[in-house]
Amino acid sequence: MSTNCCIGITLGDCAGIGPEIVQAALESKALPVSAQYRVIGKYPECEPGKPSPETARAAAAALEEAATLALRGELAAVVTGPVHKARMYEIGFKFPGQTEFFAERCGVKNFAMLLTGGDMTVALVTAHISLKEVPGTLKQSEIVRVGLLLRDFLRCLSRRSSAEADRSGEPVRIAVAGLNPHAGESGKIGREEIEIIAPAVAELNNQPSTINYQPAVFSGPHPPDTLFHNLIAERWDAALCMYHDQGLIPLKLHAFHGGVNVTLGLPFPRTSPDHGTAFEIAGKGLARPDSMIAAINLAVELAQKPKIAPR
Repeated sequence: MSTNCCIGITLGDCAGIGPEIVQAALESKALPVSAQYRVIGKYPECEPGKPSPETARAAAAALEEAATLALRGELAAVVTGPVHKARMYEIGFKFPGQTEFFAERCGVKNFAMLLTGGDMTVALVTAHISLKEVPGTLKQSEIVRVGLLLRDFLRCLSRRSSAEADRSGEPVRIAVAGLNPHAGESGKIGREEIEIIAPAVAELNNQPSTINYQPAVFSGPHPPDTLFHNLIAERWDAALCMYHDQGLIPLKLHAFHGGVNVTLGLPFPRTSPDHGTAFEIAGKGLARPDSMIAAINLAVELAQKPKIAPR
């Protein structure tokens, strides 16, 4: 990768830990020297741990600038610092999260949220909606849509161990989680697995094969209470989860300090650390930069990978 690969980094809400973890990451010597790093945005003077409308507005303005620069091709990827959603809503930010912001600014409707860290990668069919809305929102077409985005991510960026990566031609393996306990227990405690999820798995496995890309195998629906143990044991490469906490609770348990949030489907890579603003520890020297370092490294890696051709 040439040295003109520029990664844009926003600080998020500057009253949180964003400024210190970005500084620590840039000074860590743990980032690729082949890329350039540019902090995006103008931020007000503030006291750590004391957010204000000004710090939220600065975070929103930095997102706008980063999106504009990336769409112009001036940034190869964007890494976003953590924002506080309630504070953002107070100043008129109309999106459920930064994921939805970038999708709207890029004019993209086919997008999804993915989290990766340690030996675990999960993509979410539904994300920032209440739990009671999930069953009614879950559709076969949505499971297929997000499953294909996850498949393309795995094809673009191998997350396997080196031993597995040596087995050329092996398919990417994706486990699809059930929605209900015990994956519905054959319909006795829920029929979503029978009526929605299993048909989606079959449709995903019936996608036209291509010569240029390694095949993909989807399996499931699997009981969520055992899926993640087998995922860490490398039975699968990733999991397709039905709702936000189904994927994020095990991922944060497994890789709390090193998790990375990725927005799938954008015309450029966008990553972020998988944690919040942590106002309570801001400025106290307690914040760890591990997740920010991982987010920047993954952004660089994605920026240098060839894109998967449109389906």
